[in-house]
Amino acid sequence: MRPLRYRTVTLCKTDPGLQGAPAAFSGSETGHAPPPMGTAMKQHRVRLVMKNGAVFEGTSFGSCRSIAGEVVFNTGMMGYPETLTDPSYRGQILVMTFPLIGNYGVPAFALDANGLPVGFESHGIQIAGLVVCEYSPNYSHYQAVQSLGDWMASAGVPGIAGIDTRALTVMLREEGSMLGKIVVDDEDLPFYDPMATDLVSEVAPKNVSTVGTHTADRPTVILVDCGCKTSITRALVERGLNVVNVPHTEYFFNMDFDGIFISNGPGDPQTCRKTVTHIEHALALGKPILGICLGNQILGMAAGADTYKLKFGHRSQNQPCIEMTVDNNGQAVRTKRCYITSQNHGYAVRADRLKGDWHVWFENANDGTVEGIRHRTRPFFGVQFHPEANPGPTDTAFVFDLFADAVKKGSGR
Repeated sequence: MRPLRYRTVTLCKTDPGLQGAPAAFSGSETGHAPPPMGTAMKQHRVRLVMKNGAVFEGTSFGSCRSIAGEVVFNTGMMGYPETLTDPSYRGQILVMTFPLIGNYGVPAFALDANGLPVGFESHGIQIAGLVVCEYSPNYSHYQAVQSLGDWMASAGVPGIAGIDTRALTVMLREEGSMLGKIVVDDEDLPFYDPMATDLVSEVAPKNVSTVGTHTADRPTVILVDCGCKTSITRALVERGLNVVNVPHTEYFFNMDFDGIFISNGPGDPQTCRKTVTHIEHALALGKPILGICLGNQILGMAAGADTYKLKFGHRSQNQPCIEMTVDNNGQAVRTKRCYITSQNHGYAVRADRLKGDWHVWFENANDGTVEGIRHRTRPFFGVQFHPEANPGPTDTAFVFDLFADAVKKGSGR
């Protein structure tokens, strides 16, 4: 593909409150007037450089700094505060295909009664960088307290706008997710492959903790945290479960629990071998287990299956998933039920590697990949999509109900 180039410049200022990290300035970035005459300004050349040689020139917002990572795209139309704080995006440069981003700003950071962030999926931005077609420095929303650019600048996360995201997305669909870098001026840096590193260890907690107030009349669930989204934890608590959050490598079998939940997270599931070994042990106990996203892949590996990297992944709020059932011959067949789901993953379970009493529970209607697995007789199941949504549809929230009911039934509470 012939590189696309936009001849534009960026005006940036340095905010001493950001500990030296440059903050993007775009006139009315925070709803105020431009700085007075005489304020020092600097012009910057900003480029998105792809591993295949394509170069996209645009304007900077957020932090004016160079960054490298894996370039992926998301087709969602809304929900960028939740998307940018999803730990599953760790190390990735995210391309938003929706043309206008930033017009409703960013809400204030707050915690609910259980100590969980409200409106965000973690305590901070997780993406390495953001690529958009048009960035709106002006925002309007009754909950907004700052612009997207200011929020990103405070976190040291760069953004580039003015990019033909349609052409970029077509390239990623045809050639697959690839390495890239946002380069400011001549501050070049080497390409970096985050999938070759242990990303889960970067986002997983370091210590065991409890969520909210635990009561004796509620069953207890171990949440194996590989980079869990806030909304997942909240969904478990709202269903009357005591939640004990443990690091993904933690040996938790000396604890008293009634079920196990394996969370979402970033990167290649093959880096989570210790977690897989623990889940293999857990399967022998027979207690209910639910895995979501990376958790589904870990569950599949513990069941004897294998995983592989998708060409460009599933990152959107409208992925159609068909529910499967088992016929009289023991074969998984499609039902007439199809659900619209929110997804963010770059790996999947190989259907032909499922063994014994395991079968495909959901199948992607677009490409036929595995979107969920289930055991025929025991309360073990996983889904590749996000039933908690945020952002996205809540059509499959019943998956949490199935798990909660199985845990309560098994515990007698």
